[in-house]
Amino acid sequence: MAMVSKKKKSYGAKSGGAQTSSLRPKYQPKTPPCTHKCPSGIDIRGYVMHISQSEMYGRTIDQSVAEAWYMLTDKNPFPAVTGRVCPHPCESECNRGSLEGPLNINNVERYMGDYGIKNNLPLRKLTEEKKAESVAVVGAGPAGLSCAYQLARRGYGVTVYESFAKAGGMLRYGIPAYRLSDEVLDAEIKKIADIGVDIKLNTRVGKDVAMDDIRKNNKVVFMGIGAHIGKKLGVPGEDATNVQTGADFLHKVNMGEKVEIGDKVVVIGGGNSAIDAARVAVRLGADVTLSYRRTRNEMPAIEHEIHSAEEEGIKFEYLTAPMEVVVEGGKATGLKVQRMELGEPDASGRRRPVAVPGSEFVIPATFICPSISQEPEWTGLDNIKNEWGWISADAGGKTAAEGVFAGGDVTNQLGLVTEAIGLGRMAAEAIDDYIQNKPKADVAPLTVVRYQNMFTSFFPKKDKNVTKFLPAGEVKHSMTIEPMQPLTDEEFKDEVTRCMSCGLCFDCDNCWMYCSDGAVEKVSKDTPRGTHYAFVLDKCQGCKKCAEACPCGYIDML
Repeated sequence: MAMVSKKKKSYGAKSGGAQTSSLRPKYQPKTPPCTHKCPSGIDIRGYVMHISQSEMYGRTIDQSVAEAWYMLTDKNPFPAVTGRVCPHPCESECNRGSLEGPLNINNVERYMGDYGIKNNLPLRKLTEEKKAESVAVVGAGPAGLSCAYQLARRGYGVTVYESFAKAGGMLRYGIPAYRLSDEVLDAEIKKIADIGVDIKLNTRVGKDVAMDDIRKNNKVVFMGIGAHIGKKLGVPGEDATNVQTGADFLHKVNMGEKVEIGDKVVVIGGGNSAIDAARVAVRLGADVTLSYRRTRNEMPAIEHEIHSAEEEGIKFEYLTAPMEVVVEGGKATGLKVQRMELGEPDASGRRRPVAVPGSEFVIPATFICPSISQEPEWTGLDNIKNEWGWISADAGGKTAAEGVFAGGDVTNQLGLVTEAIGLGRMAAEAIDDYIQNKPKADVAPLTVVRYQNMFTSFFPKKDKNVTKFLPAGEVKHSMTIEPMQPLTDEEFKDEVTRCMSCGLCFDCDNCWMYCSDGAVEKVSKDTPRGTHYAFVLDKCQGCKKCAEACPCGYIDML
C-alpha cells in the first residue's frame, strides 16, 4: 500500500540568511494518544504503521500483518477477543478524530487477531532459558492468563488454577456467545497454553488445594480470581426463585443450562453486563425492559451495544430505581420502581439520582435480573481480602503479603477486559523484577502528542471505514450470529493508511524538503523507522520550517 500523498506548505523566506532564532531542531519520539489511552499499553501506532508502509519497505501485506501481529501480542495475547469486546478507549483520543473521525482501531485489532488464528501464528517467547523459580496463578481469566503468558515467555514455569470447567473467566462465562464465541476464545487460550502454561481446571484454590500449599511450592502467587458473584439489590422480595443476578444468568446461559425466564423480563442496571443480559433474554424469546436509575447519557455500557439493544426492541425505563420485588406465591410478578431526577454529581462524576416522591409504579415481570455489580468469591481465601472485600495492590500488583501479587477485577474493582490484560502484564513484569531482585527501571514517560502540535493538513481527506452491524431482525433470535461485522481485506488495508503516525517519523521527507540550509540529511532506510534523517546543526539557522512542516509532531525546537 502506498502511503498518503505529500502536500507542500508555503513559508516566508529568510532575510539575508540571518539566523532566525537560537532554537535548534531535535527528533523527539512522543507517545500517541491511542497508546496513552490503552490500558494494555499496546503499540497501536507501531503495528498499524508497519502494515500501512508495506509497499514502501518492500513487504507483502501478509508479511507485514504477521509481523505486526507479534508487535500487538507483545502486550496483548487476546487481540481477537479485545477486537470484539473492548469499548476501545484508544479511539476516543485518536488525533485522526480531529479530521474525519478516529481510526477504527477496534476492528483493525479484530482483523489482526483473526489473522493470527487463521494462520496458526504461535506466541513467541522472549528467551529459551528455563528459570528455576515457578509461579502459581489463581484464576484463568484475562488478568491471570495475561500474567501467565508474560511469565512463561520469560522462562518461568507457570501453573494456572481455575475453579471452572473451562478457562477464560468472565470472557467465557460473562460475555454472550454472539459477542464472543467459544471458538475464538479457545483459539487464543490455546496459544497461551502452547507457550508452556499449565492450566489446571476444576481446581478451586482454598477448597481443592490449599493456598498455603501453593505458596509453599512456588516463589510467587498471582491472584486473578475476578469477580463472578452478582450483587443483590437489597430490596424486599428479591429472594424469589425467578430473580437471578446478571452474572448468574449469563453464566448459566453460557454453560448451556436452560433458564426459565417466561415472556416478560426486567433487567436492572446500565453497564455492559446489564445490556448483555437484556439482549440474551431477547434471544430467549422474551419482551425485555431495562431499568436504569440515570439517563442514557450516563450509561457506562458500550454505545454500540446500547444502540443494538434499542434496535432489538428492548424498552428502556430511564431514571427509575428499584424499590421492591412484587411477589405472589413465592414468585416475582413485577418490579416496583420509583422515578428519579438527577441532582448534584457524586464521587463518580455523574449526577446523583434523587427519588421523586409519589412516582412509584410496577413493571410486570416473569423474570427479574439485577445486573448492578459483582464481587469476588472468597471461600477459603478470606484472609487475603481487604476491608472492602477486594485485594489491595500497588501499580505493579504487589500486595502486602510477601510473594503475593494480584490484578484484574479483584484489584481495580471491576474494569475493562483490556484493563485486566494490562494489569496482568504489569504484574508479570513486577514479578520478574521481584524474583530476579532487579530494581524497577524509572523511565520518564514521553510527552503525549496532540493534533494541535501536528501539521494535519498534510493528510488528504480519508473517510473512516466504519464497523457494520447486521440488521436486528437477522440476529435477535440467534445466540451464535455475530451482529458486529469484521472489516473486509480491502477495508482493512484502506483503514490502516489513515494512521498519522502521531509522534514518530514515517519518512515523509518534509523536513528534508523544506530545509533550505541543507541542515537535514537522509539516513539509510536500513535503520529502524524514525531514524531516517539527521540534523546537521552547524548548518541550521533555527528557522523552524522543519518542525512546522512535520506532519506527525516528531520535531521539537529546543
